Amino acid sequence: MAVKIHPTAVVSPRAEVGEGCHVGPFCTVGEEVRLGARVRLESHVVVDGRTEIGDDTHVFPFASVGLAPQDLKYRGEPSETRVGKRCRLREFVTVHRGTEGGGMLTRVGDDCLVMAQAHVAHDCLIGHRVIMANAATLAGHVEIEDGANVGAYSGVHQFCRVGREAYVGGYTVVVKDALPFALTVGNHARCYGLNTLGMKRRDYPQATIEALHHAFRLLLSSKLNTTQALARIRAEIKDSTEVEELVRFIETSKRGVVK
Repeated sequence: MAVKIHPTAVVSPRAEVGEGCHVGPFCTVGEEVRLGARVRLESHVVVDGRTEIGDDTHVFPFASVGLAPQDLKYRGEPSETRVGKRCRLREFVTVHRGTEGGGMLTRVGDDCLVMAQAHVAHDCLIGHRVIMANAATLAGHVEIEDGANVGAYSGVHQFCRVGREAYVGGYTVVVKDALPFALTVGNHARCYGLNTLGMKRRDYPQATIEALHHAFRLLLSSKLNTTQALARIRAEIKDSTEVEELVRFIETSKRGVVK
């Protein structure tokens, strides 16, 4: 498949451009950039630094990927940015490269949708099938696990985690870890239990949904502290991979979790 580069685009001769790529008007592609097959950059997109964009990803106008982070500790170290396959980065999205203090990598997984004006800061690690709605903002070192949704105009504090298939509502401020499979909403955020609708949409078995419901009741609605609630969850809920994941997420939290 032929590569199509608009005459007004500036593409370094050292950049790697995969087959079938489309580089639109007034785009800039740096010398260390690698574009996979059939990547489409609409007009006025800037891709720079040691950046890799996976096959079939579509980047919309005025997005920038791989530029230097907004971190005063950054000293030009050769950190990287990786965007997975089949992603959609909408208008004015910014994804910044990693830093030495954070693992040298910012990563966006496969099949992600990052809506207009959203920001992915340095050293963020985003899983697969993640949706970030308009103007959702991740500070540095944030981890978003597979299938999570971060609502419009929400902010996630640095070093926080958002668990697998969590739903973070619009305008939410997350300053602790947001639990997997849960609804987390508000400023400051509170957890409102299981994301039942999301679980049903993803065809989780009824037994799994009921087990998670029970776990969240013990964690959020009982008069038990977190340690006591986890002990009860272990004693009362057996053979649920998702409940085990919830418990493990809480036990490995460094910032505490949103309750």
